[in-house]
Amino acid sequence: MKVFLSFVALLVLPLTQAFMPVSKPSFGRVGGTVYMAKEMTPEEEEIAVEKATKAMTAFTNKYLQISDTKLCADKSVPAVVIKGLAEHKVTLGAPLCPCRFYDDKEKEAKDGYWNCPCVPMRERQECHCMLFLTDDNDFVGEETNITFDEVIEGSQGMSM
Repeated sequence: MKVFLSFVALLVLPLTQAFMPVSKPSFGRVGGTVYMAKEMTPEEEEIAVEKATKAMTAFTNKYLQISDTKLCADKSVPAVVIKGLAEHKVTLGAPLCPCRFYDDKEKEAKDGYWNCPCVPMRERQECHCMLFLTDDNDFVGEETNITFDEVIEGSQGMSM
């Protein structure tokens, strides 16, 4: 039992770091809208997004192993999704699914239902973003790993 718990801790602890905000933004509410207390300079935001992109890339690779799923055959699809998750991690403090429309992104990020991996993925292995694909998906590829460089190259010119 001790060995099993240690094994689970080795898998889960690195994943929890992927869900931590790059910098812990403090939020304030003004007239129903949530604002970050400290605005980032463009340079600070670029550094934060790069760091979050590395974290989300590592998370993706680990979750592919844990969930026994694969990437889309067209690696630009997961690259854009990972970049969107990273940008949401910086701006919202959570990796909110970038493939959906939200009336209130801040509320959705706090609720957690659509934070990656979303509830449908965790419960039924259904990934709306096509980031984590099962073998029966028409778009599944053979790859179970993506590099930071592939994410940057595949997501060039894309931002949320």
